[in-house]
Amino acid sequence: MAWRKTYEGAEPQRVNKWLAGEGVCSRREAEEMIASGLVSIDGAIVEEPGRKIERGQTIELADGRVAPRISIAINKPIGFVSAQPMGGQIPAARLVTPTNLIGRADPMPTSRTSLAPLGRLDQDSRGLLLLSEDGVLAKAVIGAESKIDKEYLVGVNGQITDRKLALLRHGLTLDDHTLKPAKVSVTEPYRMRFILNEGRKRQIRRMCELVELEVVDLVRIRIGPLHLGDLPEGRWRALTAAEREALVKASR
Repeated sequence: MAWRKTYEGAEPQRVNKWLAGEGVCSRREAEEMIASGLVSIDGAIVEEPGRKIERGQTIELADGRVAPRISIAINKPIGFVSAQPMGGQIPAARLVTPTNLIGRADPMPTSRTSLAPLGRLDQDSRGLLLLSEDGVLAKAVIGAESKIDKEYLVGVNGQITDRKLALLRHGLTLDDHTLKPAKVSVTEPYRMRFILNEGRKRQIRRMCELVELEVVDLVRIRIGPLHLGDLPEGRWRALTAAEREALVKASR
C-alpha cells in the first residue's frame, strides 16, 4: 500500500529530511527512493534529490518503496551480551530463532539480517532489549536528541537511605560527566525502581557502587512506550508498526 501525506509545514523542506522526520525512512533511503522514481509530489515524479516540498503539496511513495526493516523485542536473559561479543560471549541475537518466536514475524530474520542493539543491556542484566536494522528507529531510541526514557527494577545489597536516594536522583558523576536527574524510588526492601534518560555503560551498577550499594539483580521493563509485559525470558517477538510509530513519536 502506497504512503501518502500532505505537507503542512510553514516553510518548504527537503523531501528526504521531512520523510526522515516523519519516521518513514532514513534520509539515505529517501534519496534511494527518489533515484528509483518512487517518490511523487502532486502526481509528478520527483527527480532531484534536493527537491523541497511546500505547504499544501501531497507526497506519495509507490508500493514496494523500501524493503521492510526488521525490528524485534527480546527478553534477554543473564549470560548474553547485547553488543558485539568478545571472547566466548554469546550475543543476544543468537536467541532470534523460529523456536523462540512469540507470535508471527513477517519478514522473518535470516542469517543475513543485521540486527543492531538499540541501547546497552550488559551480560549480568536481563529484560527488554530492542534489536533492529531500522536506522530511523535507532535514532529515535538512542540518538543524542532522543527524549525516550527507560525503566528498570533493581535488587541491591546494602542499606537504602534517604541520603543515598537523593544522590542517586541527582548528584552523581561518572566518567567526568554529571549525570542527568533520574527518578529513583524504593519499591520494597532492597529493591528500587530507576527511570533514566541516558544510558552510560553499566550506569545503574556504577551509580549504586558510588553510594555503597551492590546490584544483585537488574531487569529493564520499559523503553519509552514499549513495555516488556509478559514476554517470556529468552523469547522474542516482532515489533508492530504501531509500536515503532509510538517510539519514534516519543523520541521528539
